[in-house]
Amino acid sequence: MNIQEDLDVFFYYKNWAVVGDVLNPNKYANKIYERFKARGYTVFGVNPRDTKGTIYNNLSSIDDKIEVIDLCINSIQGLEIIKEAKLLGINKVLIQPGAASGDILEFCRNNGIIAIEGCALVYFSNSATLRV
Repeated sequence: MNIQEDLDVFFYYKNWAVVGDVLNPNKYANKIYERFKARGYTVFGVNPRDTKGTIYNNLSSIDDKIEVIDLCINSIQGLEIIKEAKLLGINKVLIQPGAASGDILEFCRNNGIIAIEGCALVYFSNSATLRV
């Protein structure tokens, strides 16, 4: 498969967690989070630094089954999120530009997590299909 086909498979899943500064409208994590919602996905915002309690601080706090993580956070925190994902049985992650690191990619490779480096906003811009 090529990257477009891989992304098509990822975007077939309906339950996503977007990890990053999802409450800040000036950040890409927020734009991604809002685009998922607009497209009809079930999406949960996760920010380990949130102190307001309006979103989740970690993946473990989410009661629903997460099928794919969209990683839009610095690579140090991102690695911790990926380790938590492994413990929860989440095995798919879309890594946004700037969020990847050798450590994250190696951890994914060594632990059966399918990692794709790509941009959700670009995918949505190129995809006319709306989920319902």
